[in-house]
Amino acid sequence: MHVSKSMILFVLLSAFLVTPLPADEGMWPMSEIHTLDLAKRGLAIQPQEIYNPGQTSLVDGICKLGGCTGSFVSADGLILTNHHCAFRAVQSASSAEHDYLTDGFHAAARREEIPAKGYTLRITESYRDVSAEVLSVVTADMDPAARTKAIERRTKELIAAAEQEYPGKRAEIAEMFLGKTYVLFLYTYLRDVRLVYVPPLAVGNFGGEEDNWMWPRHTGDFSFMRAYVAPDGSPADYAADNVPYQPRKVLAVNPQGVAPGDFVFLFGYPGRTYRHRTAAYLEFESRVRMPFVVDWYGWQIDTMERLGAADRVAAIKLAARSKGLSNTWKNYRGKLKGIGEVNLLARRRRAERQLQEYIAAEPDRQAGYGDVLPEMEQIYREITATAPRELTLQYLVETPTLLGIAFQVNEAVLERQKPDLERRSEYMDRNFPQTRQRLELNLQNVVPAADRAILTEILNRAARLQDDQRIPAVDRLLSGGDAPQAIADFLDGAYARTRLTDPAYALALLRESPTTLPEQDDPFLTLAAALYPHYQAQRETEKRRKGQLDNLYSRLLDIKQAFEGTDFIPDANGTLRLTYGHIKGYSPRDGVTYRPLTTLRGVMEKETGEEPFIVPPRLRELYEGRDFGRYASAAQDSVPVAMLYDADTTGGNSGSPVFDARGRLVGVNFDRAWEATINDYAWDAAYSRSIAVDIRYVLWFLEKYAGATHLLQEMNVAPEPE
Repeated sequence: MHVSKSMILFVLLSAFLVTPLPADEGMWPMSEIHTLDLAKRGLAIQPQEIYNPGQTSLVDGICKLGGCTGSFVSADGLILTNHHCAFRAVQSASSAEHDYLTDGFHAAARREEIPAKGYTLRITESYRDVSAEVLSVVTADMDPAARTKAIERRTKELIAAAEQEYPGKRAEIAEMFLGKTYVLFLYTYLRDVRLVYVPPLAVGNFGGEEDNWMWPRHTGDFSFMRAYVAPDGSPADYAADNVPYQPRKVLAVNPQGVAPGDFVFLFGYPGRTYRHRTAAYLEFESRVRMPFVVDWYGWQIDTMERLGAADRVAAIKLAARSKGLSNTWKNYRGKLKGIGEVNLLARRRRAERQLQEYIAAEPDRQAGYGDVLPEMEQIYREITATAPRELTLQYLVETPTLLGIAFQVNEAVLERQKPDLERRSEYMDRNFPQTRQRLELNLQNVVPAADRAILTEILNRAARLQDDQRIPAVDRLLSGGDAPQAIADFLDGAYARTRLTDPAYALALLRESPTTLPEQDDPFLTLAAALYPHYQAQRETEKRRKGQLDNLYSRLLDIKQAFEGTDFIPDANGTLRLTYGHIKGYSPRDGVTYRPLTTLRGVMEKETGEEPFIVPPRLRELYEGRDFGRYASAAQDSVPVAMLYDADTTGGNSGSPVFDARGRLVGVNFDRAWEATINDYAWDAAYSRSIAVDIRYVLWFLEKYAGATHLLQEMNVAPEPE
């Protein structure tokens, strides 16, 4: 196959056949930009300047940074992204002696930049439709689990072939429409990413969880990182003689910013949306899974905050995990609230009744599609019925760190015995170095008191499951005695005897065999081995369900397209997308109207002197001296801090560059408003709003607060004359 950029437009036009949707909804694949009338919306440049197959364009200045998005803002690989996207790297580099989490980090010279451990960077090079090749292994008489396994095997084969054809590149296959459309993406994959500048926590996380997902917002959620490569330009692991990566496109920064009503557009790698899923799926999410997660995450957050309050070392180790859980916890609460307030479940059921009536009105349609929605309803009823056990088992092996490491070691030893293409993805040769690195980073952040409290709680929850939901390995642990006491006795011995807290020992276990690993006689390894068959059986069930649902969703899409007389854009799935809108406020409830820009004045108005509303003394000094320089907005007589717009975003758009009508960077996307947390399921022009840190605040902060004028110069933004 030849996967040059010139193929992208033709391939994705044939793959998606997208028709523009009303209002500004849509996370659009790159090939569809030329089908949109962006000039009518306010774009002042040619669409080819945004995306032009075979030529350099704005899209070449975008990268995927971990689970976020980043922008190349200098010819030497300087990346602008969010503070919360760099948070895990800052936490990993911090200690009680060097508390970069609290104080921030500033590398005044290249030699002072430090590794962002565990971070990788991806740049989209090309992509092509491989639906026919993937689905060629599916037969009509194939059982659902076999269908899923055959597709998984075929995708691995296609990825291996692509990476062999293009050495040094990274290939991935994304399922665009469930069971129907698959696209192979080719990436440049960089492994040496370093921290350059991170503001103090009081700025980068101003407002904390109280303001998270809320408007008005006053958070300086930005950071700078840098990508490095080997001296010959090839991707390489961290090394002292590596050199900065030279991006094909450097994004221009507009220090003048934007005003209310201005057109803006974003690029990014949005994670997952579920707008094509059924009412039965939405009911399971809103009544079963999300309430379970909200409860479990909330318990963990409270526990970690309590333990971290008295121990700064523990607080640093737990910080990234606590922040990640808190973000999801509040997001899910917003979704649950929003689903109820807009009556989304009833609306989706009503739409499906109309679709079912359309199907039933014609015998051929009834014969071909009459079973689709009823069968999907039955599958989600099954998932709901077994959810208590399945969710508990999932979080039992994923949440406690030491048991999770034991489970991963046990599974790695088993999987690494298989031929490479038959292994689970994380244990394949191409991915195993990253798996080892994640395991090592997790070991560095073990806080035994927190780990034991979390494992105690999830084991007690498992012990309280109803008879038809029991987990036999947990029951054997209880041995028929009082559950809390039996669990406490087991954990007393387990934490006293385990050697998994020693990173060298734990990593060495990855070289053991299935016959020698049990000889370690470690309590956590023993429990992990007992849980493994239950988890494997659950995975097999999930493969069967996926095989059933993929086939049903594929057929559902066909009949919905016929019923609505239109085609659809695929749900977000971590691949590069465009979205657009305008700087615009909104009214969340009766009598309340939000304006779309906030300023430094609002930061000072929120200050309490206590977490999470602490203003650093230097920031107060600059404000009181009205040292705003050229970055003040004349309309607001202060430095703009954050902005609001109606572009369509979701998780993964964190760090996405916000462009003005001329394609200049004016902000860094970092959040959605509380009412827009349900964007994953439905978008609405009335309340779907996203939030960015204004580039004027970023530049003002670098120049006036941090004295990091070298970064302004690197971005071709001249500092203000003395």
